[in-house]
Amino acid sequence: MCLAAAGMPPGKAFAALVPPARAKLALIIDDIGFSRKRTHAFLCLGIPITYAVLPHVCYTTELAGEIHRQGHEIILHQPMEPIRADIDPGPGALYVDDTPERIAHVLDDNIATVPYAVGVNNHMGSRFTQDRDKVVRVMDFVKRSGLYFVDSLTTSRSRAYRVARGMHLAALRRHFFLDLQQDPGAVCFQLCRALFFARRHGYAVVIGHPRRATIEGLRLFTSTVARTRLIDWVYVSDLLA
Repeated sequence: MCLAAAGMPPGKAFAALVPPARAKLALIIDDIGFSRKRTHAFLCLGIPITYAVLPHVCYTTELAGEIHRQGHEIILHQPMEPIRADIDPGPGALYVDDTPERIAHVLDDNIATVPYAVGVNNHMGSRFTQDRDKVVRVMDFVKRSGLYFVDSLTTSRSRAYRVARGMHLAALRRHFFLDLQQDPGAVCFQLCRALFFARRHGYAVVIGHPRRATIEGLRLFTSTVARTRLIDWVYVSDLLA
């Protein structure tokens, strides 16, 4: 549970537990494209957010345009094959049986539907990201397109980040998922963990989803740490710079 949710005075609690140094948090919100209302709720939080937009869904291009107009960062949320064959990763997905030509074609088509994208991260992909040869094909496209890559780490066996770094591609990997438990207190607690991690390592990359609990947890957390001046919210590209 978050300190604020536990009833502790926010300023005193954080001042007592965290040394007075700033940490960088890069927040990615995945699965953008299905809901205008949920996207608008995140836009109203007033913090830098990197929005990972799915290709070929209801409001893909519309929301990408709106997010860009409000000055936020956009990346392509690229669907990839999961371990479970009964789960559909959605339109524009990549599969381990794809030829190099199809991988390039799908990526080119997907990026065209997400205007202003400056990077890519994987949607699902617990099977695809374990296949080194296929990952190399993706990273080759990403690098040639002048984009960066974030490994969502949907499996601990993912090779995406290591391959990207081996190809001298601008890349990062996810440190925390915020909302595996859909409860505002749990989301806030994950953000607290990310803050302490970032205090130790300089930064953290966190991923959430367009869910009500995620929005409420972020509101709780930002109101808690607002007076402490411990956080610089940044875009993913700021960390790579």
